[in-house]
Amino acid sequence: MKKITMFLAALAAAMPLMAQTKVSIHEEAENQPIIPAEIYGQFSEHLGRCIYEGIWVGKDSPIPNTDGYRNDILQALIDLKVPVLRWPGGCFADEYHWMDGIGPQESRRKIVNTNWGGTLEDNSFGTHEFFNLCELIGAEPYLSANVGSGTVEEMAKWIEYITAKEGSMAELRAQNGRKEPWHLKYLGVGNESWGCGGNMHAQYYADVYRRYSLYARNFNGNRLYKVACGASDYNYDWTKVLMDQARNTMDGLSLHYYTVHKWDEKGSATEFNEDEYYNCITKACEVEEVLRNHIDVMDAYDKKGRVGLILDEWGTWFDVEPGTKGGWLYQQNTMRDAIVAGLSLNIFNKMTRRLQMANIAQMVNVLQAMALTDGDRMLLTPTYHVFRMYNVHQDALFVPSDYKAGEIVSETGRRCADLSVSTSRDRHGVLHVSIVNPSLAKAKKLTLAFDKLKPASVEGEILATDDIHDHNTFENSELVAPKAFDGAKIKGRNINLTIPAASVIVLEIK
Repeated sequence: MKKITMFLAALAAAMPLMAQTKVSIHEEAENQPIIPAEIYGQFSEHLGRCIYEGIWVGKDSPIPNTDGYRNDILQALIDLKVPVLRWPGGCFADEYHWMDGIGPQESRRKIVNTNWGGTLEDNSFGTHEFFNLCELIGAEPYLSANVGSGTVEEMAKWIEYITAKEGSMAELRAQNGRKEPWHLKYLGVGNESWGCGGNMHAQYYADVYRRYSLYARNFNGNRLYKVACGASDYNYDWTKVLMDQARNTMDGLSLHYYTVHKWDEKGSATEFNEDEYYNCITKACEVEEVLRNHIDVMDAYDKKGRVGLILDEWGTWFDVEPGTKGGWLYQQNTMRDAIVAGLSLNIFNKMTRRLQMANIAQMVNVLQAMALTDGDRMLLTPTYHVFRMYNVHQDALFVPSDYKAGEIVSETGRRCADLSVSTSRDRHGVLHVSIVNPSLAKAKKLTLAFDKLKPASVEGEILATDDIHDHNTFENSELVAPKAFDGAKIKGRNINLTIPAASVIVLEIK
């Protein structure tokens, strides 16, 4: 822990203990954007136990369910206010043929999930099950179409099956139990087409996208928001080619960014030292630079900002839990993940001039999940709690703020501010301030100073534990959970508080 320890020691020597940091909140600022609810989107792929056992257990399961969906997961997702849900992948999308997943469940074709562990799937969760799930939890469906191994005709008929009121595909849908069409707004045309979705070059995919998007038709007033497959991480050339060649036929361009140290040395989700913690935190913070660089490329081709940037895969990625199947990507979720979630969402909130959606990977039992299941048991993760605390920002007016923060430098050379703040005002005029202190060593004394507001009341929640490695288990599912925070005190136009080390706070101010 040499470099980090030396840095923190130098910082401590240079600064007085618990120095006061002023956060100026400009609640009177005009012409600010609305934070799209879709920034808080989710992703559910046919991967490991995300769908089967995680969300879907079937109507005959002894696990309490509603029409095959786990009741505990349903309620958790409703409480989370999931705005948009992406499905069926991921890499799985470009090998998924939707006709295999409709009709009587006992006659559906069984398939081998070649991307993720060679798992045999019975296709009992298909189009109807996905769209019905979205209706149950109030989420907008985001469909990933098969471009890698599918055809234009297959995609076109799938859209017709979902959204048309009449015609052969509508009749087939009715035969399968759904007379009225569903609403479909978001359509992803392929996934990671530079890799598992077809191993294409950018120029080639741009032509493929233009062809597929032409036949993605709008039926009966259903207006598709078409998302082209974008880049991974730092591949700005892919963004440049797609914006140059296909911007007029797309509504959004995707991007994937994972907080992973090294792809061949991901590390444990629960056992990590101080250096590894800060490597993770600073990699998460680097998403801001990556987003800005892609946005700069998009701005050069689309000065009016018509095309949205869609970060439809993001989150932490560690080694699978010992004793679990490698291809299922099951990992635990600690307070470190909660810090990553809070930092990331605060960054996303301020970038919505171009960033229109973000979908964390993934919803249940995979990577940085909201919930984990084991038979009839279910637990909520620290990341879930951050998303639930932050859902007050959905569709709220962004409120700018400024402050001087210190800097954390990891042994990799990446940097991250030692304070993160985001503020919004909801439709009732209530202000919400989300604050993250990523430092393991120091609490921070803050003064929230408003331009004109004289606060009448302040309430809050805090997510913090004594140990950054803490995580919820099926034996102790409430170890990491939000608690009421009463440490914020009003003084005139200011609010004073101390945010503990390695914690996340959300305040409600009236």
